[in-house]
Amino acid sequence: MFDKIEHIGIAVKDMAKSKKLFSSLFNQNPYKEEAVDSEYVNTVFYQTGESKIELLEATSSDSAIAKFIEKKGEGIHHIAFGVKDIYLEIQRLKDEGFVFINETPKQGADNKWVVFLHPKGSNSVLIELCQDR
Repeated sequence: MFDKIEHIGIAVKDMAKSKKLFSSLFNQNPYKEEAVDSEYVNTVFYQTGESKIELLEATSSDSAIAKFIEKKGEGIHHIAFGVKDIYLEIQRLKDEGFVFINETPKQGADNKWVVFLHPKGSNSVLIELCQDR
């Protein structure tokens, strides 16, 4: 069962500019900045009430974020839902016919285990499931 919207991921071209913009928008600095080398991205997180916004900047032209920006431009990249038992949710969604980009949880940003559903099966929305590690 999905507990909440954990965060919304936004693909950005220039983290310094975007960080300045979102810090001004939210009237606060990010609570965390982190490189996720396995995904070739730098991330910045903002807390807004009970929700989070994650900015994602590519560190390589091979990253999914670089390819996303090249194809669609900057903007919302994914919606992440928090779950209590990621393995149970993977099985439940597989049984419902959803297809995953990765079925095995991997280490993501902000101390989470993550998996992604393929957007072709979710109205072109990239869905991330995440569980605290």
